[in-house]
Amino acid sequence: MDQEQGAGGTGPAGRRRFIAIAATGAVTAVGIGATAGCASGGGGAKETGAGEDPKSGGSPSGAPDTSKAAPGSGVFDVRAENARPGNADWHVTKAGSARAIEGFADRVSVIPGESFGLHVSTAAPRFTVSAYRMGWYGGARARLVWRSQALPGVRQPEHTVDAGTRMVRTRWSRTTTVDTGGWPEGCYLLRLDAQGAEGQRFVPLTVRSASTKGRTVIVNAVATWQAYNRRGGYGSYDGPSGGYASRSLAVTFDRPYEYDDGAGLFLVYEAPLIALAERLGTPLAYTTTTDVAREKRLLEGAAAVLSPGHDEYWSPEQRAHVTAARDAGTNIAILGANCCYRRIRLEPSDLGPDRTVVCYKSSYAQDPGFKRGHPATVDFRSAPAADPESSLLGVIYDGYPVDAPYVVTQPGHWLFEGTGVKAGDGFAHLVGVEYDKVDTGFPTPRPIEIIAHSPVVCEGRPSHQDTAYHTVASGAGVFATGTMRWVEALDAKGDGRGGGNHGLDARSGALTTRVTENLLRVFAAGPAGRTHPARDNVDAVYGRS
Repeated sequence: MDQEQGAGGTGPAGRRRFIAIAATGAVTAVGIGATAGCASGGGGAKETGAGEDPKSGGSPSGAPDTSKAAPGSGVFDVRAENARPGNADWHVTKAGSARAIEGFADRVSVIPGESFGLHVSTAAPRFTVSAYRMGWYGGARARLVWRSQALPGVRQPEHTVDAGTRMVRTRWSRTTTVDTGGWPEGCYLLRLDAQGAEGQRFVPLTVRSASTKGRTVIVNAVATWQAYNRRGGYGSYDGPSGGYASRSLAVTFDRPYEYDDGAGLFLVYEAPLIALAERLGTPLAYTTTTDVAREKRLLEGAAAVLSPGHDEYWSPEQRAHVTAARDAGTNIAILGANCCYRRIRLEPSDLGPDRTVVCYKSSYAQDPGFKRGHPATVDFRSAPAADPESSLLGVIYDGYPVDAPYVVTQPGHWLFEGTGVKAGDGFAHLVGVEYDKVDTGFPTPRPIEIIAHSPVVCEGRPSHQDTAYHTVASGAGVFATGTMRWVEALDAKGDGRGGGNHGLDARSGALTTRVTENLLRVFAAGPAGRTHPARDNVDAVYGRS
C-alpha cells in the first residue's frame, strides 16, 4: 500500500525494502537422470551426454528421464517425482559482483516440451545453465532436471528507461534456446553459473500444467514479483530517488529480477508452501497469475487454488476467473495478506504477450489504456468502479507495517486439529508485515468464521488481524490467513533469536505447518463447504454485524 492511498502506509520505498528484503542460437542440451552424480537427499549432479548408460545418469538420446504418472491416472504424480533423489546444492553460494551474471527467460511459463529463450549477460567467458525443479525431495528441496553444456558469455547492453512510464527494459539478444522436453511440471529455478569468474544467479520459470482438473493449483504470483523488482533502479513503488513520484507506471518481464539472487519473491513467499504440498503428495497443478488471467477455462474442475504469501497484483481477468472457479465449487486458499489489492493490466512487450504489468495507481487518469476505455489500474477498492477484494477473499487489507503475536481464538476449529492450541495462545511475530481483517463495512461473504483474532497497532492505530474461513453456495471453502508471514513461517525453526524469518520460531513453524496440512487435505478432497461449513461468528468477535 502506498503512503497516499490508505491506512498504515509508511513510505512506499520503506514498504518495498521491508517486503523484498524478505550470442543467439539453440543450445545442445544434456539430460540429468535420476542418479546423476548424487545420492538421495543431496550432492552435486554431473554433466552427462548422449550415449551414456541411463543407469549412470545419462540416456542414449541425451534426454532427461522424467517422472511417470501413476498407472492409468493421466496426471502428474507428485509422490513419484519427490521420491527421486534431490540435489541440495541448488543454492547460490558464489553470487559474485552485482552484474557478474544475470538473465531472464522470454516466457514466464511453458507447457512441458515447449521451448523458451534465455537472455544472459555476463563478464565471464563461459557459463552453464542448470534447471532445478523445486519441491520436497526428502528435504533437499530441489532436483537437477537438466544442465547445459558450457555456453559463450557476452556482456549485453545497459538497460533503457522509457521516458513516459519509467519502465526499465534490458533489450538483450537471446543467448540460447532451451527445450523443456521431458521436464516434469513444476516450479523451476534456472541457475546461471559463470565459468572463469565468480558469479551465480537464478532465473525463475514455471513449467505449467495443461489441465488443473481435480488438482490443487499452485499459482506463482509473477505479477507481484515484477512489481517489487527494482532491476535498473525502478519498480512499482519508487525510482532511484526513493520517491513515489518517480516510480514505474509499468514494469516488464524483459529484465532480470534484482532480489534474492534473481529469484524475485519466490524463495520467501512460495517455495516453502510448494515443499510442504509436495511432501504431502497432494495432487498438484502449476501455473502463474498471467496464465490464469489469459486462459478463461484454466481453473475448470480444479479442487483448490492456492494464492501464496504475497499475491498483491491481479488483473480483472484473473479475478473473474478465480471467482468463477469458486462459484463452481473450487476451494480458494489465500496464504498471505494484501492479496488481490492492485488492479493491473497486462500488455505485450517486444518479446511476447502479457509481459508488461501496467499499474498507474493514483495516476490512473494519465494512463493511455484508461483513456481508451480499459479499467483504471488503481486499487480494487478505489474509484472508479470500486470492487473491494473482500467480496472474494472474505478479509480485506488493513495496513502496514505491523509485527505482532498471532492469537488463536477458535482452537476447536478443524483447521487447528492436531495443533494442541488453546484459546488465547500467541505466536510471536507471526502477524506481519502486512495484515488483513474481516471488516463488514466492505462487502463480506457470509457465513464467515474468524478463527484467529490478533490485536495489532499500525502506526499508532489499534486494529486486529483476522484469520478467516467462509463458505459459499457452490460448496467451495475460502480460507485467508490474514498475515503475510504465513508461508515464511513454514520454514521457521529454533527459538527465533537468530534473526532469520523475522524472529519466527519453531512453535510458529509447527502451527502453520499443521494448519496448512489440514487445509490442503480437506481442500484437495472437493468443495470444503459441504463437509466443513463455516459457522458465522462475526457478531461474537466484533460485537456487531
